[in-house]
Amino acid sequence: MHLPFLGHRHEKKSGDGGAPARARSRVGEFPADAEAVAELLSECELLRSHAARAGVRLDDTPASLEALDQMVPRWRDDPEILPWLGHDAGLYLGTVVVRTVPGAAWQIRSDGEPVVRLASGRAVEVVPAGQEWAGNGVPELSQWYAEIAEA
Repeated sequence: MHLPFLGHRHEKKSGDGGAPARARSRVGEFPADAEAVAELLSECELLRSHAARAGVRLDDTPASLEALDQMVPRWRDDPEILPWLGHDAGLYLGTVVVRTVPGAAWQIRSDGEPVVRLASGRAVEVVPAGQEWAGNGVPELSQWYAEIAEA
C-alpha cells in the first residue's frame, strides 16, 4: 500500500540547503501526526463491512481476531475482492498489535508499505499475513497475533 501523501511534502524551506523539513527525516518516521496515520491505517473499511454483515464486531482487540477467524470466508469466491480484503485484514491485524502490544508502532518502509515495528526492533509485515489469511485461512489472524505479541 503506497501512501504518497506520507512522503515528501511541499513545505517552507529550512536553513539547510532548502530541503523540506520532512525530506530530512528518516524513511518511515512519522511526524507529529502519527496518531492520524494510525487512524487511517485502522479504517479497513472492506473488512469491517464484511465482518458487520456476519455479525462480527471489530473492536481492535485480540478477541476480534479470533472472531474473524471463525467467519465463513465467502470473499474467496470473488477474485476482485479477495486481495483488497486480505490487505484490510493485514492492516487490521497491525492495528490490533499497535493498540495492544506495548512499544509496537506503525512504520512506512521506503517502498511505501506499512509494517509494524515492535519494541524489539523487529518489523512485522502484516499485509502479506492478512492476504495469506484471506486466501487460505491459515495461519489464523489470532495465531499471527499470538506469535507477534510473544516477540
